[in-house]
Amino acid sequence: MVLVLSFLLLAPCPPTSAQHAKVYRVGVIHYGGPYQAVVDGMREGLKRSGYEEGKQFVLEIRDAKGNVKMVEEAARSFEREKVDLIYAVTTSATKAVQNVTTALPVVFCVGSEPVSSGFVQSFAKPGGRFTGVQYSTTDLTGKRLELLKEMLPKLARAVTIYDPNNRMAVEAAALARQTGKQYSVELIEQHATSVDELRKRLEAIKAKQVDAFFYTTDAMVMSHAQLVIDGALAKKLPSMFSEQSLVAMGGLASYGQNFSEVGRLSARYVQKIMTGAQPRDLRVEIVDKFEFIVNLKTAKQIGLIIPPNVLARADRVIR
Repeated sequence: MVLVLSFLLLAPCPPTSAQHAKVYRVGVIHYGGPYQAVVDGMREGLKRSGYEEGKQFVLEIRDAKGNVKMVEEAARSFEREKVDLIYAVTTSATKAVQNVTTALPVVFCVGSEPVSSGFVQSFAKPGGRFTGVQYSTTDLTGKRLELLKEMLPKLARAVTIYDPNNRMAVEAAALARQTGKQYSVELIEQHATSVDELRKRLEAIKAKQVDAFFYTTDAMVMSHAQLVIDGALAKKLPSMFSEQSLVAMGGLASYGQNFSEVGRLSARYVQKIMTGAQPRDLRVEIVDKFEFIVNLKTAKQIGLIIPPNVLARADRVIR
């Protein structure tokens, strides 16, 4: 009987009319492109918990299109409007929100370690107005390069493009260089601080001078992933990313998390804060499920044959 009672006390309660007397306003800030999947996942998570959009909550979404200034403008606007909380996707966006707001609770989805990023005091006790979910990007850099080498045994030079002002991107590039030395792969690093510069760097890549495109953690680049994918395909370059949806968009492969699932997990934090919980008391959760995805259509399009032993290890293959 005690066990049953404990279970009932711990089980999430369905929303009641009393809980929903207020329509909660959630200010959502993301970098666009594939990051929309995180927001859609969060929306789905709230729906599964019994919350109806438009009646119990509204999402005021701002797509910053990879521009940190647009993130800051949106965050300032949300604080002036006194929304109930801000939902920030990516480390770069969360840092920008932190820099320009002082009062609103924030639920984040970040690819960096949130303690070292300065968002929380600890995973168990965040201690401030920030909490949320950490998914892995930077710390999987070495594994992604290893998998790319296994797919391309003759891989010698991989090009990557990132913003040198992005701390996570710089750390990821360093990890890629380190892993590259182990596998005799030279990392060709190109810098871009804007979408225009990203486009120019992609156009300047000469296919015969590099063997593949390798994504290092950078929200601006990720937000314009289709531009990167199209550029790689045009030059018949294999490409390795960190998020699954990019493979469906034409990338060759990815190793990492599913953005939709990350969003669904973070919905629990949004729900709890909407109904009175404080971020400082909500333990940060780490998403620890990784998947290796391969697109055979893309491989055929660029004339690549992936070794059967590598293909057999893929969690999902797009044919």
